[in-house]
Amino acid sequence: MLAGAALALAGTLMQGLTRNPLADPGLLGINAGASVAVLMAITLAGITKPAGFVWFAFAGAAVAAVLVAVIGSRGPDGSNPAKLALTGAAVTAGLTAVITLILTTSIRAFDVYRYWQVGGLTARGLDSVALVVAPLLVGGVIAFICARGLDLLALGDATATALGHNVARTRVLGITATVLLCGGATAIAGPIVFIGLVIPHLLRGILGGDYRDLLLVGAPAGAALLLAADVIGRVIAPPGEVQAGLVVAFLGAPMLIWLVLRRRRVVL
Repeated sequence: MLAGAALALAGTLMQGLTRNPLADPGLLGINAGASVAVLMAITLAGITKPAGFVWFAFAGAAVAAVLVAVIGSRGPDGSNPAKLALTGAAVTAGLTAVITLILTTSIRAFDVYRYWQVGGLTARGLDSVALVVAPLLVGGVIAFICARGLDLLALGDATATALGHNVARTRVLGITATVLLCGGATAIAGPIVFIGLVIPHLLRGILGGDYRDLLLVGAPAGAALLLAADVIGRVIAPPGEVQAGLVVAFLGAPMLIWLVLRRRRVVL
């Protein structure tokens, strides 16, 4: 539930910060950074248990996001949504190449990594959650602090600045919250996709574009979606289990297609 809520909040933040309706927590290279760090833990430190991956995944996610933020803020015009998105895509592509290189040269790393990569809650206990609960809570608080700033950013950087808002401050706080939320969720549940992408779209059709409402309802909605996916995965293939990340992908893809077809325009 914590992981689902965190991913939904992170996705809502990313879409608001970048004004990109297709943005998700992986846009800043967070998932790729966490994946590289987990592979390093497997190959260099010999760690094979999910609880042992937590801090490696969290640190990798943070380093990748900071790298994207620093590179994306370079230049005379500073940081802007397009630069952040392009920089995140470039960093993700580079880290993905590193992941592929490691996996194609280490059978042992591939055997351990593939179970974490699909995303799931199997063998993740409260010992793993305890390590990241504080960062997740801090990230959630920061996310709600950013709500008013995200509403102003939706009007454009120039308009927000003219209204007296500090755009750079909101962007820094938003990226910090995204790192804490997505880094923590990815550390304990793996790089689960679609929750951060689908939940904001689904709620905009019900609540409108106010980010305070989207964040407030998005947290329990994300928790419910991941919990439902985990329950479905446990009952559809007994005595085994389908990882929650796979179930979310099967549920999220048609849901997103339906939303896109149903709504002619997504307003951020």
